[in-house]
Formats: sequence, structure tokens, C-alpha cells
Amino acid sequence: MASSAKSRFDLIRENLGEILNPELIENVLAEGRNPRVYWGTATTGRPHSGYFVAALKIAQLLAADCEVVILLADVHAFLDSMKAPLELVENRVKYYQKIITAILEAVGVSTEKLEFVLGSSYQRNPDYVMDVYRLAALTSEHDCRKAGAEIVKQSNNAPMSGLLYPILQVLDEEYLKVDAELGGLDQRKLFVAATEWLPKLGYQKRAHLITPMVAGLSGGKMSSSIEDSKIDLLDPPEAVSRKIRKSEAAPRIVENNGIIAMVEFVLLPAAALAGKREFRVERRDNEPLVYTDIQQLKDDYTNDILTPQLLKPAAAEALTRLMAPIHNAYQASSEWQEITLKAYPPPAVQKKQKKPKDKGSRYPGANKEQEIPERPKA
Repeated sequence: MASSAKSRFDLIRENLGEILNPELIENVLAEGRNPRVYWGTATTGRPHSGYFVAALKIAQLLAADCEVVILLADVHAFLDSMKAPLELVENRVKYYQKIITAILEAVGVSTEKLEFVLGSSYQRNPDYVMDVYRLAALTSEHDCRKAGAEIVKQSNNAPMSGLLYPILQVLDEEYLKVDAELGGLDQRKLFVAATEWLPKLGYQKRAHLITPMVAGLSGGKMSSSIEDSKIDLLDPPEAVSRKIRKSEAAPRIVENNGIIAMVEFVLLPAAALAGKREFRVERRDNEPLVYTDIQQLKDDYTNDILTPQLLKPAAAEALTRLMAPIHNAYQASSEWQEITLKAYPPPAVQKKQKKPKDKGSRYPGANKEQEIPERPKA
């Protein structure tokens, strides 16, 4: 492989947790082609700070001269236990395109080279629908449940739509004509299924670029559907500070620490992309702690040199700076604000209606025309 191809592959591989079938990407680069990669997101809940992980990887893919497609998966959103009702899907698609563009621009990515594709623009075509039927006939309920276990809401009596979700995502790789798909570690089972299922239809398997998962503020993974686990990308600075201050970050414990994960996978890579890879922690009576390497930060945290009381405000400040361009873009766009209200309307407040008390017919002011039964004679 030529040195230029090797350097491009190294950039594609950087900051990933794993690559499935990396030789497929190496072959494309050896041919002198630009790899075509897609990243898809179901347009359900409002995107959170964890989306920076994909945005930063997309920036590296573009730097490696990859063609990047962003799939706004509106049909998937409806299939996943109807997390996005049909009447809201159209505006949620618009919201996602606005905020994903703002995220990428916030980390210095030019969106001119990106291709946004709406899932329903091709997922209702006859050929695609026929392939859904063909693949459904070749896969079992068990296999579909396993493939979607980490990404589709599971229950004992789940709707059939959840079983179709993995089938659609696998077929997207073929119909978007990509060489690879980018996604988080929670999609690994589906990616493995894709390498097994597509050849059954005579289609080639693809490579899969797997990003690490960012732990949520309350432990576990950060999720749009778990309010306490996330920081909404439009949260004001005071909300960011409050959520991080209340987050779970036990002293000396690095595992499942959402704040350290944010530094490792969002704040340090974003600083590097901006030209100065460092995370700065101010101290009142001492010199600031400056980290350019995440392992040194973890070591200091384990040894209680870096405490939660020091780490949390530093992370809140750095994340607020990173999110500032997104806030500015939102405040400057009345169109975006209107879309937000339509995509995520505030819940209607229902006033409790007082039930009229049955006071009988003999209370003062009762309807005199109401017939009063005679008192029984003794």
C-alpha cells in the first residue's frame, strides 16, 4: 500500500474502538479511490453532546478524502417503537439537519462536502421494498432481535416494526452504495449481522468503523431517551454546569465516569482539531493542571490529584465553549426555533377539572323545581 494510502488509512482508523473488515478499506485506498462512508441517525429524540463523537470522526474522514453520507433515518425513527410519530417526523428531520450541520461547523468541519440523504427518499422504492421482503424471508426472529438488541427498544411483546429495523439498516449499506458504515459500539451486533446477511442477497459486505460509546452523566450510555444521562446541545451554560455538577463521578474511579469519557472522546479530540490538544483544569491556589494525554488525566484522577470538584467545572467550561457556536446559530435562526417547537412541542398542561359535589336536594339554594320526595309518614 502506498505511503499516502497508509497515512489516509491511519487517519480513518484514528480514535476508533474497532474496524470490522479493515482490509476492505485498505483495498479501496490501494485502488486510488476515495472510500464512501455513511453515518446514519434515526430522527427521534433531540441530539445530545455524545453526537460530537461522530462529528469529530466525520471531520477525520473528510480530512482523509472520504466521501461522507449522512442518513437522516426517518423511517427507522418511526419503526423504533414509534419514538417519532408520523406527524412529527418531517419537522424532526429538519431539526436534525439543522443541528447536525451546526455540530459539524462547531468543530470546524465544512459541510459543503457532505451529502445528506433522507431515508424515505429511497426506502419506499419497489426494489428496496422487495429486498426487505427477501431478507425477511432469510432471517429469523431471533437473529433480528439479536442484531437490534442494543439499538431498538426491546419488550416481551414488541411490535413487528422493531424486527424490521435491523433489516432496513443492513440494506441501507447497499442502496447508499458505500464502502463502509460508521457507528457506535452499541451497533456492533447489527454490523456483524450486515456482513452475514448482505451476501445472502448477492451483495458485497462492507467495512464498519466503530466509535467508542460515551458514558452518560448517570453511568451507562448517554441516550436521548434518558434525561439524566445527557446534555442537550441547546442547553444553556447554567444547565450544562448544573447537570455536570450533579453527575455521578466517584473519586478515584475512572470506569463508567461520564465526565472523564467526555474529556477523552469529545473535549480533547475537539481541542486537537482546533489546533491545540489540551484540557485545562484551573486550581485556586496552585498552577493549573494541563492535560494533553488522557492517560495522564486518568492517572491523576485515580491518585486523587485531580478531584471531581476540580474536574467538573473545567469540563463544564470546555463543553460550554464547544457548544457556543451551536447556540449562536440557533439564536440567529427564527426558522430553526420554529422548527424546534413543531418537532418537539412542549407537553400540554391539562388542568384538573373539579367534579361537582353531589349535595343532595335539600341544601340551601337547591333547585326548587326539583321534585322533593315526601317524608314517609310515621
